[in-house]
Amino acid sequence: MYYYPYVMQAVPPVPHPMPRTFDYEARQQTIQGQATWTQGGPVTKCGMSWSSYHYMTAAVGESSPYSCGQNLKIRYPVTGREMIVTVVDQVAGYPPNRLNLQKQVFEALGADPATGVIPIEITPSPELEEENWGKYLLEMTQNAYPNYNVTNYQPLGSSQVNENQTRTTFEFTLQSPQETRKVRASVTYNPETDRVVSFNIQEM
Repeated sequence: MYYYPYVMQAVPPVPHPMPRTFDYEARQQTIQGQATWTQGGPVTKCGMSWSSYHYMTAAVGESSPYSCGQNLKIRYPVTGREMIVTVVDQVAGYPPNRLNLQKQVFEALGADPATGVIPIEITPSPELEEENWGKYLLEMTQNAYPNYNVTNYQPLGSSQVNENQTRTTFEFTLQSPQETRKVRASVTYNPETDRVVSFNIQEM
C-alpha cells in the first residue's frame, strides 16, 4: 500500500494542455512539469526498491513517456537545485509530466513537504541511458559518497586500453548541505563479456 501525503487533496491541474507530440519531445528535451512526494512502499510496479540509489528515486504516471529504470534530471526553479533520480514505480492517474518524488529528493530540492505540489523541470539523461556503463558509475559514485546527492554529470567518453579492455569515464557533480564536489569515475571492462576489470573514483 502506498502513502502519498497531500496527494489525496485536490491537486491543481497542469496549467496547459499537453500537445500530441509530448511523448517524443519528453524523451528528447526538458519539459515543464509538477512533482508531489511520497515515502515509497515495499512493492513497486517496476520491481525496484524506493531505497535504491540512496532514495534518489521517483514514480511516473502510467501514461508517462519515461520508463522503469530511466534516469531523469529534476530541477526546482524556485531554488535552482537539481537532482538525478531513477524511475522505480508508476502511479495510476498521474498525467505524463507529473512525478512522485521520494521525500528525500523533494526536500533535497529545497521544497517544503507541506507544499504538496511544486513546479519542476524534467530532463531525460540520454547519456546515462545510452552508455550502459553510465548507470554503473552513477551507482558506484552514490555508494562512495552516501552523504552527497548527484546533481549533474558529464560523459567524458570511452577509450581502448588494449584489445581486451575498454575504459569509460564520467564526471559527476555532488552536492551536500555544506559543499559541492566534482569526481571523475571510470570503469575498465571487457567489451566481449561485459565483465568489470576495475573502476576508479577520483576527486577533481
